[in-house]
Amino acid sequence: MSDGFTLEQLRTFVAVNEAGNFSAAARKLRRAQSAVSTTMANLEAQLGLTLWDRSTRVPTLTDHGRAMLAAAERVLGEADALRRVATSLGDGVEATVSLCVDALFPVPALVDLAVAFAAEYPDVDLRVHTETLSAVSARVLDRRATIGVATPHGDHPTLERRLLSPIRMLTVVSPSHPLARRRGRVETSALAGFVQIVLSERNELGVVDQAVLSPRTWRITDLETKRAMLLAGAGWGNLPEHAVCDDITAKRLVEIHPAAWGEGEHTLHLSIIHRRDMAFGPAHRWLASTLEALCARDAAASRAALAGRPKRKK
Repeated sequence: MSDGFTLEQLRTFVAVNEAGNFSAAARKLRRAQSAVSTTMANLEAQLGLTLWDRSTRVPTLTDHGRAMLAAAERVLGEADALRRVATSLGDGVEATVSLCVDALFPVPALVDLAVAFAAEYPDVDLRVHTETLSAVSARVLDRRATIGVATPHGDHPTLERRLLSPIRMLTVVSPSHPLARRRGRVETSALAGFVQIVLSERNELGVVDQAVLSPRTWRITDLETKRAMLLAGAGWGNLPEHAVCDDITAKRLVEIHPAAWGEGEHTLHLSIIHRRDMAFGPAHRWLASTLEALCARDAAASRAALAGRPKRKK
């Protein structure tokens, strides 16, 4: 078998199969039928295989031809992808975008972002990581991520920062927890008698635990585990509004109000962060703009859902 067959031969092979015969393929390719027939004969000679059964009026694929057709379609698909990548890179589109988001970032927004990104930049690889607090900045600083979404507690002064979206934190407990029976503002002395479940750094050298009012803490390093602990009544703690909205509406969790904190005191503002020497290409600029729109959408939806729920009696 010769290695000299070309992409043009493979495209002609696929075109003949799609058109149904040599003459129809010639019209589709705007070539003479004799040229198409010669191309097929040359391809068969180079492969050392008979691709077409010419014993009938209309040539049909042989068993070898059907096997080679599937392989030819794969090769042409890869070649087209290579061409698109080369064109994108020539236009300044990045080959890879690496995103690291804080654990508080809304998962629905992240999923929608990834789906939309795939449609907008099908040939750009997207890598997504989830970290807690300062670990987001650490990934951006050492270039393991090109762009990050961090809370103020996880920010780093050497990084560029652009305000993205507010995340309102709500203090919640299971309906079975003793604190669920409290009405009005709950004094710190009452909260201190129970375990507070805290989202903490994985790295002991990271920032200290945030918003701690109880001397009894369970340190959890991922948001879903923290939510599961709260649902089980293991303690009390803070969760982002978007993550707890459905649980409050369904009465799986109850919101309480620590007296130590004022209204809005636990609204954290997520920000896009990146290195100052990072030059954004089209894919990064699109990602940053879409992040902002999706976060605003989810924040508004959570506020609307909670605003419509029945109020607890004081």
